[in-house]
Amino acid sequence: MIGTIINVIAIACGGLTGLLLRKRLPARMTSIAMQGLALVVALIGVEMMLHTRNAVTVLLSMVIGGVAGEFLGIEDKLERFGEKFEERFGSNDDTFAKAFVTASLLFCVGPMSIIGALEDGLRGNYTILLTKATLDGISAVAFASSLGFGVIFAAIPVLLYQGGITLCATLFKGLLTATIVDELTATGGLLILGISVNLLQIKKIKISNFLPALLVAVLLAAIYG
Repeated sequence: MIGTIINVIAIACGGLTGLLLRKRLPARMTSIAMQGLALVVALIGVEMMLHTRNAVTVLLSMVIGGVAGEFLGIEDKLERFGEKFEERFGSNDDTFAKAFVTASLLFCVGPMSIIGALEDGLRGNYTILLTKATLDGISAVAFASSLGFGVIFAAIPVLLYQGGITLCATLFKGLLTATIVDELTATGGLLILGISVNLLQIKKIKISNFLPALLVAVLLAAIYG
């Protein structure tokens, strides 16, 4: 859970920094930092993709998983859930609640949280979560400077959510073969690469709709294995 702990610390430190700056941070500074991190995210995605032992497995996983995710409308449902949750608990007249809810959704809802936590639990590799921690830290600076103290407390759901996934992955990794872990990693790497495309604003990709590809990769790798 090292990656998640670092992520939590980054959010807390970013939130405190944002409170100290209070709208004094130029937007162009945040923008260039995000672009640099987006390129690093792409590098991590490519490195993970190279773990595949059978590119056909990744191809089928992405196609089948993407179609399933689009059919289920995962991305749209997550967005609607976020909007309803924010309307319910983050009303405009409660700055703390709005800051907490907005930041929690940003830090928790996304493929990077899931893939990073899985990678941490299965391989003990927290590179993805370390990168996510940097992204979240910078975002926390921007959010806290405008929304206030509640952003810092968004570290709590991150600890519970990502930590829970990492713990489950650690407990069940003994049931997964090396082939399954490799194909799961490679498929996750492709999703991570897609996140970098979104961060760089090259093209909007509905990454959340591809999340079923991770399950398909496990099933196909188990069959081929």
